[in-house]
Amino acid sequence: MFRFLFKLIAIVIILAAGFLAYSLSLPAGPDSQQLVQLKPGSSARRIAADLERTGIIRNQYAFLLWHYAGGNRSLKAGEYSFDHPSRAIDVYNRIARGDIYFHSVVFPEGFNMFDVASAIEAAGLGGHDDFLNVARTQTALVRDLDPKAPSLDGYLFPDTYHFTRTQSLHDIAQTMVRRFRQAAHDAGLQGDIHDIVTMASIVEKETSVPEERGMVAGVFYNRLSRKMALNTDPTVIYAALLNGRYRGTIYRSDLQFDSPYNTYKVAGLPPGPICNPGKASLIAAMHPAATDYLYFVSDNQGHHRFAQTMQQHVANVTAYRHAMQQNR
Repeated sequence: MFRFLFKLIAIVIILAAGFLAYSLSLPAGPDSQQLVQLKPGSSARRIAADLERTGIIRNQYAFLLWHYAGGNRSLKAGEYSFDHPSRAIDVYNRIARGDIYFHSVVFPEGFNMFDVASAIEAAGLGGHDDFLNVARTQTALVRDLDPKAPSLDGYLFPDTYHFTRTQSLHDIAQTMVRRFRQAAHDAGLQGDIHDIVTMASIVEKETSVPEERGMVAGVFYNRLSRKMALNTDPTVIYAALLNGRYRGTIYRSDLQFDSPYNTYKVAGLPPGPICNPGKASLIAAMHPAATDYLYFVSDNQGHHRFAQTMQQHVANVTAYRHAMQQNR
């Protein structure tokens, strides 16, 4: 009887070892990318079950046995990307390391908070309106820089970011603000931060040509010094966006709309930035070109024509319209 039991136990051990070796060493998983979210607070048992359910490992019990036999290491929650069959041992090591998946999101220069919110939603990192709520209410993130900031617009620095789904929308905004602080330091930003960033945001929207940024900033500063209205279309668009009335183009009613951001009706700078400017526009707003220009208009070739007088400006506008008609 003793020999029989011994043999039975030996057979069970051999079968268990074979099962463990098979489950842990034979690759499993998808041939193309599959994202698996392991929720924060999940136990090792829950993680193993989720991995088996999604087909990443062959057997959750073998995974757990390896976990407990290997010292009960901490398994990191988060989103993981699996794009080829892997051994359960390798999957385990990745999760123990916290090798989570990062979503790359590009925010170009000139994006406003509405654009940023759309990009975040498209990346699956959060809802559009939820991020807008953060951008509008979490101004404490920049209070030391700009106590008058009506939102985080202007301070969500344009760049390529790598976020995880475990990060909150507040974390995302905080990361972008932190990047602004770094860029502002590199650019030597000082003085009235609120006005400089607001001006830089207008410059960013008006031109993408590097050599024109300082000249555009100079035009607007010249207008401000002469108590002239800025008359800049991007502020009208922003006013329409804030009030949920933007229809893809500017209408006469938009130019007549009562808003502190409508620089056709209200003199001076708008209450705050209208987009998130890049470093070059911040520098242009701090160091505008010294000129006598008061006007500029597109030349229909990606640049602008600048003018000192209204007569010169009218001639430039006429040339622009003529070029537009020829292109049609």
